[in-house]
Amino acid sequence: MIEHDSESLSETFWAVARRLRHLTKETLEPWEITPGQFRALGVLVRHGEMRLSALSEHLRIAPRSTTEVVDGLEERGLVERSADPSDRRATLVATTEEGRSVGAAIMRARRTEGDKMFGVLSADDQAELARILGLLRK
Repeated sequence: MIEHDSESLSETFWAVARRLRHLTKETLEPWEITPGQFRALGVLVRHGEMRLSALSEHLRIAPRSTTEVVDGLEERGLVERSADPSDRRATLVATTEEGRSVGAAIMRARRTEGDKMFGVLSADDQAELARILGLLRK
């Protein structure tokens, strides 16, 4: 493994990940949304209305946790629940117009913060980092 100033590559990676999580929390503060709520909102914006169970699968969290996340988003008027017409026992969740608007605003703010953070890298370095992260993501 390559060492850099006595810090391992994995330690450096985790330090950058912590910095990104911190930036995300700061970016979300004006909307009073947690990172978990933002992830759920993002899934719903991208994939549309879905059952709570499907949302749990997308988020890779327990159904009980998904219910809590959706409760918070519903209280803010960002999502709404409805009965699944094909199965009365199931609940569907979808974004509201306000949810889509807030989701888009947060994405713009996150992109701006990301541009600032990664803006210290040259275009070539950004392309190389994107390539490497793409490999690691698989």
